[in-house]
Amino acid sequence: MNRTITFTVNGQSRTVTTDPERSLLEVLREDLHLTGTKYGCGEGQCRSCTVLVAGREVASCVTSVGSMEKKEIQTIEGLANSDKLHPVQEAFLAENAFQCGTCTPGMILGTVALLKEKPHPTDADIRSHLQHHICRCCAYPNIVKAVKRAAQNGRAS
Repeated sequence: MNRTITFTVNGQSRTVTTDPERSLLEVLREDLHLTGTKYGCGEGQCRSCTVLVAGREVASCVTSVGSMEKKEIQTIEGLANSDKLHPVQEAFLAENAFQCGTCTPGMILGTVALLKEKPHPTDADIRSHLQHHICRCCAYPNIVKAVKRAAQNGRAS
């Protein structure tokens, strides 16, 4: 049975009428046309589908849209400010911290969450926090460099 669900995505109030058991990922991509969030494994293990809900990382492929009622969601599309990239996005570009791009939105949002929690993480903090984000291209060394660059510039938020 369909239900009307209202939540905020990237600062805008959104309402969908759908099966509340549908995945947040599916609703973001198919109903709201926010395709930056990627489908990877469908089991919440690779974290390509990471979004921020109230500032915390969530695997959107295993999160029901019904559980998002009145929540604030941020996707990769909402990270940049107009035509200016977010500092973490800039750091990923500067360090060539991606290849195919499937994991990149999730890695970037995971990094934003990490840097809000720990503005000056150690290499061990970075690896620990991002350990569940799988990069099939193995760009891990450059990803760590990008996180460190964003942290060193003190522009994580």
